[in-house]
Amino acid sequence: MISRPTGADECFVYVTLSGETEAVTAARYVRETNRQGVTTGRLVYGRSYLARPDAVEIDPVELKLGARTYETVLMKGLFGALRDAGPDYWGRRVIEKHAGLPELGELDYLLHSPDDRAGALGFGLGQTPPAPVLAFNRTLDLARLQEIADGLVNDEPRATNTEAAQVEELLLLGTSMGGARPKAVVEDADGLWLAKFNRADDKWNMARVEHAMLLLARACDLLTATSRIDTIGERDVLLVKRFDREKVASGYTRARMVSALTLLRADETQRERWSYVALAEELRRVSADPRRDAAELFRRMLFNALISNIDDHPRNHAVIAPQREWRLSPAYDLTPSVPVSTDRRDLAMVAGDLGRWANARNMFSQAPRFLLDPSEAIAMVVAMEEAVKGGWYAIARGAGVSEADCATIASAFVYPGFRL
Repeated sequence: MISRPTGADECFVYVTLSGETEAVTAARYVRETNRQGVTTGRLVYGRSYLARPDAVEIDPVELKLGARTYETVLMKGLFGALRDAGPDYWGRRVIEKHAGLPELGELDYLLHSPDDRAGALGFGLGQTPPAPVLAFNRTLDLARLQEIADGLVNDEPRATNTEAAQVEELLLLGTSMGGARPKAVVEDADGLWLAKFNRADDKWNMARVEHAMLLLARACDLLTATSRIDTIGERDVLLVKRFDREKVASGYTRARMVSALTLLRADETQRERWSYVALAEELRRVSADPRRDAAELFRRMLFNALISNIDDHPRNHAVIAPQREWRLSPAYDLTPSVPVSTDRRDLAMVAGDLGRWANARNMFSQAPRFLLDPSEAIAMVVAMEEAVKGGWYAIARGAGVSEADCATIASAFVYPGFRL
């Protein structure tokens, strides 16, 4: 293991192995800043972990199983797979509200994150992992959780009475999965769900619209996360089933999860590295079924273009490993937008020879990189274009999206520039 240098930050990295509900210690992670201000992160797997026959890698590209010490100076010494297990913008906001520390570093966010984080990793200062959390918010708590979320969105002072403070702590059990929207993890008889709350300043009912987009994607033969709407009073809440958790008699098994941002060896500022084409190449390296996953990624790229989902950044794509092997995760965070331009709309990631342009010709240009021949790619585009154009309105109305909201988002679907 790594010896602790003076002034270094360090923690143990835990992993819940396939089929298990309790974590084991996999590695030790250290961050150290030198006199020049350069921060280096180092990770080394434990010898006892490497000796296990069921040991698995944390990251299939950057942190493969082995006795070497891995180093990085990217992202201030933070490995991508560790960042993926940390909180998103909403989670950081909640943690900052609760931590009571004058300044938080990357390790603070990892250590203060709840046990419900995405994927199978955990972090701690002790060599022995803590017992898994078995108590989660119930779906019956959604009304109170919505109230607390509203307060956090509005930057209201933290409640001082004991009952409200306890509920705020419960809200912390929802800070580690994608997106910047208010959210919490809740449990019912079927398992764990990510509850995503509407905001008062939303331009439309985001919960119902996102639910409709997941239904529309499934109608286009995409693999998506399961979702439903719960209505609490007059407020709608989107519930998205956690695909990285499976309920068993002793608790929850966990799937390892690595974002496309990590597979692309990029960070949030390196937009030049955000690319569907490059991601398809990475899937060909790490997926147990690269032909299936590359084709699925091509269809998702098409779908995002056809609904004007311009928030399709690499943290909204991932690979998961419920067992030893990796595969593309179900699609999630599918939301339309209504840019003014009707001639050109750009995705967040490069889609072909013409860059990020959400255009059929652009996407055809790199179809072979997705292991598709031209006829396959053309058939996919034609079928999905027809399905989105002919189906979005009925599916949205069936999902409870109002007539007024449908009118607001109508220009998102199959915009004219898709066929220029």
